[in-house]
Amino acid sequence: MSNAVTIKGLTKTFGPKFAVRNLDLVVPTGSLCGFIGPNGAGKTTTIRMIMSIIFPDSGELSVLGQPSADKSKDRIGYLPEERGVYRKMKVAAFLTYMGRLKGHDGGAPLKHKVAGWLERMGLAENAKKRCEELSKGMQQKVQFIAAVIHEPDLLILDEVFSGLDPVNRRLMRGLIDEQHRAGRTIIFSTHAMYEAEQLCDRIFMIHHGLKVLDATLGEIRSRFDPRTIIVEPASSADTSASELRLETIPGIDNVSSSRDGFELHLDDHADPRAVMAAIVRDVPVRRVELKRVTLEDVFISLVDASEGENTEQLRAAVGATGGEETGK
Repeated sequence: MSNAVTIKGLTKTFGPKFAVRNLDLVVPTGSLCGFIGPNGAGKTTTIRMIMSIIFPDSGELSVLGQPSADKSKDRIGYLPEERGVYRKMKVAAFLTYMGRLKGHDGGAPLKHKVAGWLERMGLAENAKKRCEELSKGMQQKVQFIAAVIHEPDLLILDEVFSGLDPVNRRLMRGLIDEQHRAGRTIIFSTHAMYEAEQLCDRIFMIHHGLKVLDATLGEIRSRFDPRTIIVEPASSADTSASELRLETIPGIDNVSSSRDGFELHLDDHADPRAVMAAIVRDVPVRRVELKRVTLEDVFISLVDASEGENTEQLRAAVGATGGEETGK
């Protein structure tokens, strides 16, 4: 599979501060990649370099087979973190203008496409309003339409879920998934870990300008496996007796209470399937399941390792997840 974006040794400084340092990254064509990291990690700087809005101090970058986004800009859709529409333009006119700017033929086909998107987004009644008359959430939906109206090959969304209510967050997840199923490569930066877990087939994370995570969701779950079993007793009356029985099952290192029951932490050599079979055989339970690590758990563990300025911990985290420690 070819790569939609390839980054090698990318470095960007602002005065004495490293925003991105010696970053290597590939985004496979057709993938849906979540770009995560704390505030100030370098996510938006990296996206702006991909978009040729700013330029690196050193390193190599290719976008859709070209040395810069400038040479393939009509094949890219971009929703920036700093929202911005032409505030005095009417909504439908703005979207028509953006479609033509990106190489879409004008006339009836574009007019029909704009009307269709506004209907899908619940904005049909706002077509003749000025953009400045819309709420921030509505303006964000208008900008999303502007980013996809020309059916780009590469779609880059910077904090696309920011400011959306739960209904519109769900709508946006559906639209991103639809764009992905249409064959588009998508990169989106987010603090919304749940959305990233729901949508992405690949995650990369940077912190202090360094890549600390670059893997598929399956690889992440395997590498950060908490080796924990969740058990909910059959009834609250069985809680104490259940805990005593659970503590005697081979392979369980310790038992801790949780909201609905217990979390069983396995020793290094235990077979989770054998332990679960023993639990079902020996303890009356309503539910027993393997705990799956969340992206939020991984995010916090990597940030904590880095924030403590423990170089060895950071180097270990980077090595375990396919990243490269580049020094500070």
